[in-house]
Amino acid sequence: MTDGLPLPTLLSQVLVAFTIELDNEFEHRAPHRTTVSGSGSGPWLASMVMWSNCMRFVREDGIAVGELERQARTTTNWNGMQRWGYIVVAPDPADTRPKPRRDWVVRATAKGRKAQEIWGPLFDVIEKRWRSRFGDDEIDRLRESLSALAGQIDDGLPDCLPILGYGLFSRADREPRAPAGRDLPALLSRVLLAFALDFERESDLSLAISANVIRLLDGEGVRVRDLPRLSGVSKEAIAMAVGFLAKGHYVVVAPDPTAPRTKLVRLTAKGREARDAYLRLLAAIEERWQAHFGTDAIRNLRESMEQVSPLSKGLEPYPDGWRASVPKPETLPHYPMVLHRGGYPDGS
Repeated sequence: MTDGLPLPTLLSQVLVAFTIELDNEFEHRAPHRTTVSGSGSGPWLASMVMWSNCMRFVREDGIAVGELERQARTTTNWNGMQRWGYIVVAPDPADTRPKPRRDWVVRATAKGRKAQEIWGPLFDVIEKRWRSRFGDDEIDRLRESLSALAGQIDDGLPDCLPILGYGLFSRADREPRAPAGRDLPALLSRVLLAFALDFERESDLSLAISANVIRLLDGEGVRVRDLPRLSGVSKEAIAMAVGFLAKGHYVVVAPDPTAPRTKLVRLTAKGREARDAYLRLLAAIEERWQAHFGTDAIRNLRESMEQVSPLSKGLEPYPDGWRASVPKPETLPHYPMVLHRGGYPDGS
């Protein structure tokens, strides 16, 4: 992280770093299974956001779908969480009257309950690790600067980034009466989501697509296969983004004339306008936030995030973790690509 990065990029990279470190620890401690690690004794591995938008609210006696979504202020991938082995969603067997799905009951499986026991304490574990790594003063300053903004932002925003919708836009289901979380990822997520919603109210493209793809492209073309490395997000997330951009005529995808079996993606005139608009809008919103929250508040937030460096110290996976089997990222996403594929911040 260097001076001059956009505010949402700073927020994103700190949040992604915390998420990856927590995910690595959860994978290390929890029974689980993936294609490259774990065994058949646990559920399919999922990321931190699936705790934040689902498992943290599932009580021992169950909870109605609608009530869980009200408390979470967002929705989860219900089909995925069932298929992966964390929960069961079904009508209450004690009430045989026909009920809408919102009244169905969510219960944790035995594997889900074990995951809950491990997930919950990890937020304090990673924050203590950061305090040891960066210093109590720096983490206190980060907390205070985030809290100063989060306290003025709509209480109804969720404590995690929502799973991105069509066009990779953010979605927020506000519930003002729900208590807001105070862990670092919750504070980071609420401030970052508020910025994304401000951006997307005025942009034809989502912040996720603009920050991770449009930002990297030009009229000459970039190899599609290079975009995951350059952006820090997965091939699958890049494919979704490029497909949406091509459909909207923001980009053209064509064979590379120097290597016909390789695809190039380049901006059209419409795409170049979108890239320029993205940069202008980032600056305009940060100026507005300075006017609304105070120049000192935004400067303190920037400085506190810039001091939490280098983030790479916490990104080393355990040798048997799934991230150890893939190339080490060269950068972190400029906006988290939280998808239905387990909620990983790089779209994995």
